[in-house]
Formats: sequence, C-alpha cells, structure tokens
Amino acid sequence: MSQTHYLSQEGYDNLRAELDELTTTGRSNVAKAIAEAREKGDLSENAEYDAAKDAQGLLEMKINELEKIMANARVLDTSQLDTSKVTVMSKVTIKNLKVNKEITYMLVAETEANLREKKVSVNSPMGQGLLGKAVGDIAEVTTPNGTIQFEIMAINI
Repeated sequence: MSQTHYLSQEGYDNLRAELDELTTTGRSNVAKAIAEAREKGDLSENAEYDAAKDAQGLLEMKINELEKIMANARVLDTSQLDTSKVTVMSKVTIKNLKVNKEITYMLVAETEANLREKKVSVNSPMGQGLLGKAVGDIAEVTTPNGTIQFEIMAINI
C-alpha cells in the first residue's frame, strides 16, 4: 500500500514541473551523452560510456520516484483545513520552553520541506512531535541532543 503525499498546490506544481523537465530535457541530455560516448570506440573500456549509463540509471530512478509521489499525491486546500489541531499545511507558532524563544514553522510534505523557508517535514522528528497537538499543548521532540519541549502558541493557515 502506498503512502499518500499531501501537497500544497505550489508543491504539486513544482513536482510536476520537475518531472516534466526530467522526462524531456533530462532524458534527451542523457541520450546525447550516451551516443557521444558510444562513438568513442570500445565500450568495454569506455569510462565516459559507463558514466553516461550510470547517469541514465540515476535519472530513471529519480523519475520513477517522482511518478510514485505524483500518483499518490493529494493537493490540500488550505481554506478547508482545521486549525484546532496541528495538521499538514498548518503554520504553528511554538515556544521553546528551555530558552523561552518563539518561532513559527509550517508543516509540509517531505518533498516541500525547506528549513530556510521554515517549512518542516511532517515526517521529521519536529513534525511528528507537533502533529495532532492543540494550542496550549506541550510537544516533546526527541533530538540527538535530548528531548526538547515546545508549547504550541498558535495554529494558523
């Protein structure tokens, strides 16, 4: 059974664009590299040919992975989300109880995670610790440096 991938419309569009790019331009470039390497002679001792075939294998693996995600993708409408509990696509303001500092994260699918944009994967330890919590709840997140407690201050869309 495949796992459902919950995505924002932006995340879905980005994945679709990446998949289209890989299946068109990416495959074309790899095919050209293989053809050029093949023209250079004996394939048994041709490092360029081996490298091009390896690149083709990696490309096809990436395309396959993206196709699986797209096949199981579900685009979430943020206007329909419940803000009483932390869910995928929630913007959560939390306070680190140890250092008394607040920060806001958005919980997103693994493919959309980007710490610079404060988008945390729901599959990460932080995401798992926050999922299902309500305002005022204490979330315990296990990190390599021990367990950290966060208080849920606000949940927004």
